[in-house]
Amino acid sequence: MAIDRIVNTSMDDGDQAEEKFENSLRPQDFANYIGQERLKKNLGLAIGAAKKRGEPVDHVLLYGPPGLGKTTMASVIANEMGSQIRITSGPAISRAADLASLLTSLQDGDILFIDEIHRLSTSIEEVLYSAMEDFKLDIMLGKGPTAKSLRLDLPKFTIIGATTKMGNLAAPLRDRFGIVHRLEFYTPEEIGQIIHRSAEILNAKIVPEASEKLSHRARLTPRIANRLLKRTRDYADVNGDGIIDTVIADGALELLEIDEAGLDPADRRLLEAIIENHSGGPVGVETIAAITGDERSTIEDFFEPYLLQIGFLERTPRGRKVTHRAYRHLGKSPNES
Repeated sequence: MAIDRIVNTSMDDGDQAEEKFENSLRPQDFANYIGQERLKKNLGLAIGAAKKRGEPVDHVLLYGPPGLGKTTMASVIANEMGSQIRITSGPAISRAADLASLLTSLQDGDILFIDEIHRLSTSIEEVLYSAMEDFKLDIMLGKGPTAKSLRLDLPKFTIIGATTKMGNLAAPLRDRFGIVHRLEFYTPEEIGQIIHRSAEILNAKIVPEASEKLSHRARLTPRIANRLLKRTRDYADVNGDGIIDTVIADGALELLEIDEAGLDPADRRLLEAIIENHSGGPVGVETIAAITGDERSTIEDFFEPYLLQIGFLERTPRGRKVTHRAYRHLGKSPNES
């Protein structure tokens, strides 16, 4: 169900139009990358030192909720380093031979970006350990008693890993990253700057008041902000003169059923299900999944991060609990549940 939501933070496999749209809006350097100031400062220092020594930058691990710019940051690091970047994902590397092919095709200073790195299999991780630490690749030739081990030298490369589930990453793999940073949710002001920048790239005219309105509905997430801008631009082209003003923004947001807090019908349904069926909680995530018909991973990856961030949901030792702030937003009283 999350796939059909405008506020879905995932990038669906095979959605080439959406990928092309996002790529057109990605910043290429730190100067144009809005937000994540602490991360940019730390990475800028590491990149500057690596370039001064003529070495590749240390392996980098980026984690945090989807849609906050981990892939974009990887591309920015590559551009700042003047390096080539190869992009893959954990699920795409199913065999050791796949990883070996990727690593041996790299040149000195290249960057290999692995999205969803927590989904690498244990056997692949074990091959990666020596590659990251010693720039060596151990390959087994043959099977059984006649099998032989071959060690190949690899170029000095950098791996940038991205994950939404830091806790699922094996400790030995995590420890091999010299730079580990979490991407934080953005502020509404930063989201407003992103919308303004994206509108300029798309040649879309948007008034400041409309930009501010969209920024407060974008769930503090750049990917959602850009999708809202795209849908609002479409609405303006069909129902107006192409200029995005507050009337157009209100009309588009009403059509998309996204309220003042950035919640869509699926968010409200989840909160109301906890309120009506379990008096606001606490209730286990498996029970929530059964009530709403969503998978546990969908709730944990696409619903919870934002609802926790804005204080509408809280985690307790006994399960998830709807807060008084959420009750007020939904126009309900805790005594009614």
